[in-house]
Amino acid sequence: MIFIAAKFSVKPEHADQWPQLSAPFTKATRGEPGCLWFDWSRSVDDPTEYLLVEAFRDGEAGGAHVQSPHFKDAQRELPPYLVSTPEIVNVEVPGENWSLLGEMRVEASSP
Repeated sequence: MIFIAAKFSVKPEHADQWPQLSAPFTKATRGEPGCLWFDWSRSVDDPTEYLLVEAFRDGEAGGAHVQSPHFKDAQRELPPYLVSTPEIVNVEVPGENWSLLGEMRVEASSP
């Protein structure tokens, strides 16, 4: 799968509205057949920073994503709300889902 993490620095006056501003892009991307997940998180240290964690089935699905009309719309519509160009990590990893973090294994507790 293609695994991507991208940091978005949103202008302070738009930070609270970022989930709504990015909602059409998020919904359309989640509807792509090759999208495994597309999830936003807000930094607990910096309320203007959002982290997008996304994954696509393979390079073909990732390519289809960046060629989609909603991606092109986002390229045009979202940058005016940002302080700077988003930073990204984009890697290919085996599998199609999250792995368990064995170092923090949670054992079933009895009632």
